[in-house]
Amino acid sequence: MRPTVELENKRLLVVGLARTGLVVSLFCAAYGARVTATDEKPESALADTSAKLREAGVTLAFGQAPQEIFLNQDLIIISPGVPAKLPALELARSRGIPVWSEIELAWRLLRGKLVAITGSNGKTTTTALTAHILQSAKIPTLIGGNIGTPLLARVEASSDSSVTVAEVSSFQLETTEAFRPDIGVLLNLTPDHIDRHGSFEEYARAKQRLFENMLDRDFAVLNADDPQVAQRGPAHGRVFWFSRQKRLVSGTFLRGDEILFRRDGSESALMRRSEIPLRGEHNLENVLAAATAAILAGAPTDSIAAAVHSFPGVEHRLEFAAEIGGVNFFNDSKATNVDAALKAINAFDGGLFVILGGKDKGAPYAPLREPLREKAKMVLLIGAAAEKIRGELEGSVEMRQAGTLERALKIATENAQPGDTVLLAPACASFDQYENFEQRGRRFKEIVGRLAAERSTESPARKG
Repeated sequence: MRPTVELENKRLLVVGLARTGLVVSLFCAAYGARVTATDEKPESALADTSAKLREAGVTLAFGQAPQEIFLNQDLIIISPGVPAKLPALELARSRGIPVWSEIELAWRLLRGKLVAITGSNGKTTTTALTAHILQSAKIPTLIGGNIGTPLLARVEASSDSSVTVAEVSSFQLETTEAFRPDIGVLLNLTPDHIDRHGSFEEYARAKQRLFENMLDRDFAVLNADDPQVAQRGPAHGRVFWFSRQKRLVSGTFLRGDEILFRRDGSESALMRRSEIPLRGEHNLENVLAAATAAILAGAPTDSIAAAVHSFPGVEHRLEFAAEIGGVNFFNDSKATNVDAALKAINAFDGGLFVILGGKDKGAPYAPLREPLREKAKMVLLIGAAAEKIRGELEGSVEMRQAGTLERALKIATENAQPGDTVLLAPACASFDQYENFEQRGRRFKEIVGRLAAERSTESPARKG
């Protein structure tokens, strides 16, 4: 049984009023909680949000909230973007006030099974694909979490027969308490969010909280090819692995061109590798992980191939944007760390014009040197981290200081030849120039769309 939470008349503080904070505030107020919501931004910057909250009876505090607000509560829920170790939150904890992420609250109220997926890279694609496989198998399925819709927003639609598939981040996991998925998936672990967690070990420890409360009947799905994952399995629960490189006793693996699932000594052929429509070795891993999780959640093994083949992919993840004059443009704005950019680069054979840069996250860029030397014709640098990237990659490939996406794409189109590829894989967060990676990806596609339109209206003389 999950621990319950009673919201009626509970004094509840919501910290951070982005998408998650708004959903939590409105949900809890609707269930009778006495909600106070605070954000460091001025109310003028959150006018639409504040109007909705005031209408729902939520008390608001903007700017630097007084300490008393944090101490006069029964429960505090923080949004993912709020640092977990704010002094006011630490003081509240010292007074015995629980400080939870939204997924802790949602899990206590959710019905049915929960599949929670985390890792440094591939979370969104694997989450979407797992849900797609389950839906294709006619299993009642909900999807939420860090993928775009807060998990709490799925609570009322959940049922005892439903499966909820959730992407969960280190920011969300670090403030869980009893959170326990029925199936927990850890895809990989590479340096990320060091600027937030302080060290790789602290970051990895936050990810490991996915398994902290597992019971013997629960499932953990782990990447057998990732040494950092392999050494961080759960103390309890049944472990299933996935691997591109090894045969497994329990889990999903590649043998030749065939993908197989093995459980309790029985082996089932799922599909052929050549049938996977997604580009790159990392997406092969995502398919292996999603197939494993979906089967453990109830999908028949004979349903996997058709579901994977019909999966449309996910926006901003190696998303084909356009072909202009024989040059292909790909949007991988979600490549917000070095390892994700490395995977994107390795998904292509060569002829790359790679757009790198944004807000630095504290990890070294040196792992990109050799892949860029081998596969890239040019790197276009944008955003705040441009000089740091240049310093660490100098000499590996020609680099141009572009500053903005508009300028980067202009330089790329002037220099790329038919057969080349222009790839947005920034290896950085987006917050220096954009609200989020989605906005950055959409802007990339807008510019590429405009370039394609201009090309199509050129006169035959100019084209020739």
